[in-house]
Amino acid sequence: MVTSPHALASEAGARVLRDGGNALEACIATGAAIAVLYPHFCGLGGDAVWIVADPDGRRTCFLGIGQAARQLPARSGDEDGIPLRGPGSALTSACVVDSWGHAHAYSAQHWAGRQPFASLLNDAIGFAREGFPVTASQAFWLDFRKAEAAGWPGFANVFMPGGAAPEVGAIFRQPQLARTLERLAADGPRAFYEGALAQAIADGLRAAGSPLTAADLAATRTREEAPASLVYRGVELLAPPPPTQGVTTLAIMGILSHFDLGALEAGSADHLHLCVEAVKQAFLDRHGLADPDASEQQIDEILDPRRLAGRAQAIDIARAKDWPHVFRNGDTVFFGATDAEGRSVSVLQSTYFDWGSGVVVGDTGILWQNRGAAFSLDPGHPNVLAPGKRPFYTLNPGMGLRNGRPELIYGTQGADGQPQTLAMLLTRLIDFAEDPAQVLAGPRFLLGKTFSDSRDSLKLEADAGEAVFETLTERGHLLSPLPARSPIAGQAGIIRIKEDGILDGAHDPRGDGIAIAVNEDMSPAK
Repeated sequence: MVTSPHALASEAGARVLRDGGNALEACIATGAAIAVLYPHFCGLGGDAVWIVADPDGRRTCFLGIGQAARQLPARSGDEDGIPLRGPGSALTSACVVDSWGHAHAYSAQHWAGRQPFASLLNDAIGFAREGFPVTASQAFWLDFRKAEAAGWPGFANVFMPGGAAPEVGAIFRQPQLARTLERLAADGPRAFYEGALAQAIADGLRAAGSPLTAADLAATRTREEAPASLVYRGVELLAPPPPTQGVTTLAIMGILSHFDLGALEAGSADHLHLCVEAVKQAFLDRHGLADPDASEQQIDEILDPRRLAGRAQAIDIARAKDWPHVFRNGDTVFFGATDAEGRSVSVLQSTYFDWGSGVVVGDTGILWQNRGAAFSLDPGHPNVLAPGKRPFYTLNPGMGLRNGRPELIYGTQGADGQPQTLAMLLTRLIDFAEDPAQVLAGPRFLLGKTFSDSRDSLKLEADAGEAVFETLTERGHLLSPLPARSPIAGQAGIIRIKEDGILDGAHDPRGDGIAIAVNEDMSPAK
């Protein structure tokens, strides 16, 4: 099975599975396709974080995270902060293409992968060259940003051809990006970082005003590291380590493990209140997460059972904790796959904000990320901007193992909202035994400021029900209603592998995605 935010991307991965490919190969094809089909949320100028596990006991993370430029612009010290858009935000290299190459090599070494790398880009090249119908999601985010997008370097020529935003259903082509993908297919993924294509990318970045150089591209490499983990109700949850916020998701679940959620009603005021308050407690430890190369990371301390128990004890079941902390915006895509051997992959790709930095690099068709805006300029902050450093990272795809075998593959877009959404997904899956489609359709919350509401309120989808709104208000939550199944609540995906090998999966009804089953029986006997 494969799940992604776009039916055509899911089909690209499913085709690989039908051809005998494994889950990693399917995810490379899906990731390349979605980089074309969902340009507003991810692309070749972004990053990716992977969790990979199999029934033989392998479990690992691929951290495809670009690093800050080696030569950063001088700052006077009186700036308001790092720019959120434009070349001033294009401060980090892009590692997603290298992560595809790393996944391909791992596939060949450990999972008997045989699919040529070039073949896995075929669908993406076709979508870029021949075009695809514009989704409602792409049209929404282009319309939302159209005023500021007019000033982004090279953006309008690619994404608003003729000076107008394409309408939903219109065929959208990216011929420059198709040529770039064709060069990657011919020369391999490292062509993005070394050689003629890399030099063209570096030249385009320099012309736009980014400090990134060819040397920065050449230094960009995916890191393979062990995932962090925590056992919740018998399911071992895996999350990527720092600089991602994966340990924050695990901490939320560790706090919730001290409450008998199964005795409650899914989606009730009690269920939501406990999830929200667990998020608040876990986020208290998030400020120190940063690049482990630059500052020591206290993963064991954050996930210490005694610390989590103390966080749980600090929750007042009848009263909301005040929450003045700033919310980070960001968008991304989640996709995942599992193959006939139970080998499983969970991935997030991102250019950070919708449309990233807005900078289109020369004539490559590549839209570059604004992940540099995630750094701090406070010299005392663990996440302070520094040459060659990786920023704090919101991406945290997840996987759940039972008895050492992958059982749950899950993830969501949403930056700071990711751990919040995952708390709802996991409690509904594990505590309330709902199926993936039920889980994804259920109402969700977002705590803090968002692009649509600057108040530090608890955003809650309206289909939670009037009684839930009333009860949470009585407990001191400052509530702001969102429409039911709001795009602001993110797009998540889930695959569940049942004990008998039967697959159950879905993608979020808030978007354009779908899960496609290729082989429904994954029992060891098969």
